[in-house]
Amino acid sequence: MPLLNLIIILVVVGLLLWLVNNYIPMDSKIKQILNVVVVIVVVLWLLQVFGILGGLGIRVG
Repeated sequence: MPLLNLIIILVVVGLLLWLVNNYIPMDSKIKQILNVVVVIVVVLWLLQVFGILGGLGIRVG
């Protein structure tokens, strides 16, 4: 995956998370859980993209 695509995907995910946090009213605990889940998923995805985490067998896209 080219580095430019990776950066674009990270920016889009960050922008979507920011929009959800600012414009969708929800309890702060739910927002915190959502933020943690998104960060964990993005970190796992990045580890898989860079080949550090190859044995999960989870395929998205």
